[in-house]
Parts: sequence; structure tokens; C-alpha cells
Amino acid sequence: MAEAILDLKNVCFSWKNSGRELLNLPELLVEQHEHVFLRGPSGSGKSTLLALVGGILVSDSGTLKVLGKEIKNLSSSSRDSFRVDHIGFIFQLFNLLPYLSIEENVMLPLSFSKSRAERAGKTKLEQINEAHRLLIALELEEPLAEKSTVVELSVGQQQRVAAARALIGNPELVIADEPTSALDSDLRHSFLELLFSECKKSGSTLLFVSHDSSLSELFKKVISMNEINIVNK
Repeated sequence: MAEAILDLKNVCFSWKNSGRELLNLPELLVEQHEHVFLRGPSGSGKSTLLALVGGILVSDSGTLKVLGKEIKNLSSSSRDSFRVDHIGFIFQLFNLLPYLSIEENVMLPLSFSKSRAERAGKTKLEQINEAHRLLIALELEEPLAEKSTVVELSVGQQQRVAAARALIGNPELVIADEPTSALDSDLRHSFLELLFSECKKSGSTLLFVSHDSSLSELFKKVISMNEINIVNK
């Protein structure tokens, strides 16, 4: 049986200076290749959970394994390396770098991860071609050909550049943190269809996090933070 992508048991987290518990998760399991919708309102613990999964924060207790690795047993630098090697993040505000080209923004993770660079292509040219393939698949052929800067792109186009950056090098887990909050309904649905297609091609598991319950109909597996985080009960 394949190792679960994400396996949490009895994970608790609180800020040291406040003592107020933010997360108390008895269990959460995400299998390989699943597309999971994690929903919950602001304050339900979604962002804290993602920070724990990415190794940005460390849990107070319990076990949190990503690809079989217990995250809190890794050093800070090892967590950083593990995150860039195995996890692609699509942030709510995209976090694109305005002084880099569209292509350079997409290829940025390859500068920090040898394993993702090797998966993207054996040579620099192959890696560039993979970046272009992703951008074209995500319907960004025109701005790529015109050598547009990221600041010249629409919000929807910037979002797709951020998705290409998360997908390049076939990370095992792609985490999308409220990436559609600035888009209208039609753009949200078309973006998700493109994201599903590319995750399927790369074999990446998708953990999509949002407060927008209307998107849940597009996912086979839906998890509610208010149900799994017993702090909120």
C-alpha cells in the first residue's frame, strides 16, 4: 500500500505567548493523487494547519507525517529543504516577484531544489521548455510570447503563473491557499479545471483550502475544518 501524502494524529498547536489552543486535530489523512477540498471560515485554523504541514510551524504534540516523514523531527533547515523539494504552494496573494519575468517566476523553485530541477528536465533548456509547457497549458501563451511582466498581467493570469510555479518539478503535494478569493465565479471554475488537469498529469496530490463552500461540488473529497478541529467544538 502506498504511503499517505499527509497523515496527522492528535496534532495540537497553540501560540506560546498566548497559551490559547488554535488546533486540536484528532486525525486527518490525505492519500496519494487525491484532490481534497478543505473548507472553513476565517479563524477555523486553516492557515495554521498549512503552516504545520509545510514545516513553517511545529506542532506542540501529536504526529504529523508528510510522505512518511515526521515533520517536527526535522531541523529548521531540513524542513525548508523538504518543503521546497516536495510541496508546491499557491498563495492567496500569489507572491510573484515583479523583477522576474513570467518564465523566471515559474522556474524559481528549481533554483532551491535540485530534485525538482531534475524532475523538470535534465538540462536548462528542458526545464525552460517545461515552464513554457505549463504556462501554455494554463492558457498563458500570449503573455509568454509577448514577454509581459507579471505586473502587466490580470489577477487571473497572475494566479495561473503562481499555479505553474507550484506545479513545476512535479511536487508530490500541491497546496492551494485561498487562491481564488479575488476571482469571479466563472474564472474560479475554469482555474480549478486547469489545476485539476495539471495535477493529474504530474501525479500531484492537491489540497485546496478555501472558505468558499460553493467550490466543494467540484471535489470528490471535502473536509470541514469546523468538524475536524475540535478546538472549535
